[in-house]
Amino acid sequence: MERQRKNKEVFDCSLLKDVLDSGIINIDSVLDEFMSTKKEQVKKVHPYSITSPASKNGRWQTYYKSVDGKRKIVRAQTEDELLNKLVQLYFRNSYIDKMTFHELYEEWLDYKKSITNSPNTIKRHEQHYKKYFEISILNNKKVKEIDELLLEQECNRIVREFNLPRKEWSNAKTILNGMYSYAVRKKYLEINFMDKVQIFVKFKQVVRKTGKTETFNSDELKSLTEFLDRMYQESGDSSYMAVKLNFLLGLRVGELVALKWEDFSENHLHIVREEIRNQVTNEISVVEHTKTNKDRFVVLVPKAIAILNKLEHEGDYIFMKDGKRMTSIRIASVLRKYARYEGTKLKSSHKIRKTFASNLNAAGVPLDCIRELLGHSSLSTTLGYIYNPLTEAETYNLIEKAL
Repeated sequence: MERQRKNKEVFDCSLLKDVLDSGIINIDSVLDEFMSTKKEQVKKVHPYSITSPASKNGRWQTYYKSVDGKRKIVRAQTEDELLNKLVQLYFRNSYIDKMTFHELYEEWLDYKKSITNSPNTIKRHEQHYKKYFEISILNNKKVKEIDELLLEQECNRIVREFNLPRKEWSNAKTILNGMYSYAVRKKYLEINFMDKVQIFVKFKQVVRKTGKTETFNSDELKSLTEFLDRMYQESGDSSYMAVKLNFLLGLRVGELVALKWEDFSENHLHIVREEIRNQVTNEISVVEHTKTNKDRFVVLVPKAIAILNKLEHEGDYIFMKDGKRMTSIRIASVLRKYARYEGTKLKSSHKIRKTFASNLNAAGVPLDCIRELLGHSSLSTTLGYIYNPLTEAETYNLIEKAL
């Protein structure tokens, strides 16, 4: 039965194409007739009078009721142009009248997919929507039935029932902001209700992390450096030097493993690409841009230059193993190996970056300079990387001297 239906559709489409190609039906005439029918329909239901120009340079005008219930004026040079505008308003409103919250989300997500080159961002949106909004009363509700108060009520419920910290809610709210901004730009809605939504319930309190957990202090760094030097001497594996070098560079691990010899010039490195992992396919690749889509130059101190000069040139990339580019997975395995060796809690490669920032800050390097070296767009992001990198004894001695 299904096959017969599909065959009929193919036959009908083929027949229509033949009729159009042969000139039996003129497509422009069909569209004109279709538009003319719509105009007649609008004239019958339009509740306001259509006024002709009062002067030679005047315009045709009428009113219509907008989605917020307010009466607004519509003007055009000719009566036909005015009717065209009314057709767009009436039939657009008919479409949005039937659209559900979930349908708006899907349309917005399709738009988002067309303007982003990050499948990971799309994946996160899908995960957040499924977790927080798919089970909400908003999901199957018509968009026109959702007002500011209902939206605010649901947002507060989600924060309360899921006990969300502020940052997690901010991530989830990105979907709502995107959907409603898109709806306004498409003229489905005239007001972005998300601009007025407030959260009144308390966010989950997050304990502020400390340098003890977020950075490598001087004792840990000394121990790790000795381990890296010894392992490199024994194996010749450049991944150990990659970890050591990054304490002097503060790169994202994806940027570190994407470095090429052509990026190395005298006393600086040009950071222009990164490794990424597609969360949908799990495929790892290198792209010719950084996370912020901005390249930058990182200064090389003598200790960093010495590390680079001792490495062999095995190919285009600085860090290679068995003829292949080293990946961030290998960097993570070095840190796991060290944690097992020392019997300590694992600290990730991202904490090398925080250690770099914290050490520079402790040495008095201006925050904006640290921001540029890290490749951050905003100073507030950089401030989140600054911790006390000193040991308890060093901190105590510093406070004692100050007082």
